[in-house]
Amino acid sequence: MPAYLDNSATTPLAPEVIERMEQVRAQTQANASSVHRGGQLARSILEDSRQQIAAMIGGEPKEVIFTSGGTEANNLALKGLALKLKLSTGHWPTLLIARAEHHAVLHPAEFLEVMGASVKMLEVTHEGGVAPSELQKCLAEMAIPERGISGKPLVSVMHANNETGTINPIPQLAEMVHQAGGIFHTDAVQTFGKLPFDVRELGVDMATFSAHKIHGPKGIGALFVSKELELEPLIHGGAQERNRRGGTESPELAAGFAMAAQLCAEQMEQSRRTFAQLNSQLRQRLQAIPDLQIITPAEGALPNILNITFADAERLDGEGLIVGMDLAGVAVSNGSACTSGSQQPSHVLLALGLPAAQARGAVRFSFGRFTTQGEIDIAADALLRVVQRQRNR
Repeated sequence: MPAYLDNSATTPLAPEVIERMEQVRAQTQANASSVHRGGQLARSILEDSRQQIAAMIGGEPKEVIFTSGGTEANNLALKGLALKLKLSTGHWPTLLIARAEHHAVLHPAEFLEVMGASVKMLEVTHEGGVAPSELQKCLAEMAIPERGISGKPLVSVMHANNETGTINPIPQLAEMVHQAGGIFHTDAVQTFGKLPFDVRELGVDMATFSAHKIHGPKGIGALFVSKELELEPLIHGGAQERNRRGGTESPELAAGFAMAAQLCAEQMEQSRRTFAQLNSQLRQRLQAIPDLQIITPAEGALPNILNITFADAERLDGEGLIVGMDLAGVAVSNGSACTSGSQQPSHVLLALGLPAAQARGAVRFSFGRFTTQGEIDIAADALLRVVQRQRNR
């Protein structure tokens, strides 16, 4: 693939991560719960990895739960807390969920609504963010008994949108939730390793991370849970993860995750400068395409994401744009990889107020640490050709 620009979907493994995982595999194949020497070595690797990730986010090791990825971590955060509150108090929380969240947050919220919890949607701005005034309005409505809304507020707002890159004002939102006696969760899958992330400074109670978005292995993620909170496990079995997630842990995946996180921390500033340069280059090159509209804001967004659409999108085949780019050797996406193939317009872009045709015809470019200026040029040239062919049909 001459140009891989779909890093927000997943990233290629860093060589150092591969080396670390192979090292762990060679050291031990034992179960980290076994008491023999091999098991204790596996346990040591697992806990060292947990400590590394905890240190990177300003948390304590006991506040980090390893999961199979971001989706499971989001499910554990929302369902685990909601179930615990229901079991301990007899009442479901009221969930306030941003309309532009990933489906790994929206679908658990829908499940809890079926179970009896109240779910309220937070509207987003035309850039995909949650304005503090919107959250304040929803929290104020909860405080009015006549509204019939009861239960502790459980709010989930992603740190940055996975399709537009828009960064949310998490500290301000979290403080508002705490003042209302609620609990705040953020999906930080897209920002972990790209922006400084300190759970205490941000004021979050729970946060979701994933390894494969930062050049780490697929199949592992983490959920930060404040030591003040208790969750009901979703996976029952053994006593792993302090009785919060049953199942044999993988020291190999944990070590790969920790190495990827370490590399991100060491290279964060350089990566941000590089992403900004690539973003600027791509924006400039795309100006050659008539009627192209850039969705991602120039300020207040992750520099490694650029989402675009077209004023004449109703004339274009959205799926054909992605396929055409693929045939040209350029990997891009129409939005979240978890919904690709559905041929439905992005719910995120619809939430921004874009017409269905423009949402369906959007293209997301996303960079990783291995993206080059040459790939940017290849992608821009390819998009110009693909769009011209569709317009000339």
